[in-house]
Amino acid sequence: MQENSSNNLQLASMKSRALAYVIDDLLITVIIMVIFWDSIVSRSDDMDAMMFLMKTDLVMPLIALKVAYHTFFIWYFGATIGKIVAKIRVIDVDSWNKISLFSSFLRSVGRIFSEMFFYVGFLIGFFNEGRRTFHDITGKTLVVNA
Repeated sequence: MQENSSNNLQLASMKSRALAYVIDDLLITVIIMVIFWDSIVSRSDDMDAMMFLMKTDLVMPLIALKVAYHTFFIWYFGATIGKIVAKIRVIDVDSWNKISLFSSFLRSVGRIFSEMFFYVGFLIGFFNEGRRTFHDITGKTLVVNA
């Protein structure tokens, strides 16, 4: 991996970050649907049973999958599949290098909290100089063009 200098780093646009978000969430949704397909189909005729399934059986696996997916891909590749498609990556805010596994985990957990609280953590990115969302602040990261 080539060392970065301040001259060639450019913050990722909110548009490219949104694209990456949509791609990643669609991918995770498909994975959850494949894993729980039999349960979903068996309850498809009963809306109450479907809602109960979503509230009880799907929430924790969904959260666990999101945390694992984001933690691994951001730590190992510097980007999730969505970020790779959008040509952006995540770097450490201080060193401008690859982030640690722990920072990646903190960032992933911060992202879950942002989603749980009406996406307010994502909106923070529109109102600061580094376009840093709550999970960027939590993980001490920046999102830049790849």
